[in-house]
Amino acid sequence: MTLEIVSILPELLDANGDAQNAKVLAARARWAGLDAAVVRVSDATALPEHADAVVIGSGSDASLAACAEVLHGMQQRLREWSTVGVPILAIGTGWELLSWGIELADGSVVEGLGILPGRAVPRSARTTGDLVVKSPRFGTLVGFENRHRDYVQAEGSPLGRVLAGVGNGRGSAQEGVVMGETFGTHLHGPVLAKNPAFADALLGTMAARAGLVYEPGEEALRADIHARQARAAILAAESLGE
Repeated sequence: MTLEIVSILPELLDANGDAQNAKVLAARARWAGLDAAVVRVSDATALPEHADAVVIGSGSDASLAACAEVLHGMQQRLREWSTVGVPILAIGTGWELLSWGIELADGSVVEGLGILPGRAVPRSARTTGDLVVKSPRFGTLVGFENRHRDYVQAEGSPLGRVLAGVGNGRGSAQEGVVMGETFGTHLHGPVLAKNPAFADALLGTMAARAGLVYEPGEEALRADIHARQARAAILAAESLGE
């Protein structure tokens, strides 16, 4: 059996390397001896009937309307997958498009898919820098944030508590939103490369749903050395520890 990891609009939603989270999942699955493939989807008509995981990256506002149009054509399938527990990882713009909607600085609104609670609203200034989050499920997560919108009314569980950086903003001290196995976050990097525990948790869910068992392979353990070094540098810069 091949685990199918659907990467949605990777040509438009990869501004911070976030579409590469799909490749991280596929590589770690293969290192564990499991067959895995990344399915690149750029049009609603190409969306497969089955997915073991979905990755939606972040993009620029120049392509926001085009991305929203494509994703609305996938709304029913994405909602079904989120309901049955298919892991969905949405970063930045991809997360905002799964929300209730995106308010732009000119007062216009881009309608979201309504899969995740909350909405994106303009910030007075762009926020850029390291983001460190304490997650009750995945431990300490690191990455960077780079955006000009906050996220409000996130009524689901947060991904975690902000230790360094802004996170959802507006003084919430929280980062991201989680509904079942659907995750929205501002963590760029790509997040799964810098946080192997997060990647392995998603892979564990994917494998279990497929009747398989996932255990990190030797190559994954070697790759994790580089992840630990990157994490240590970020945590040291923010005067934090694991």
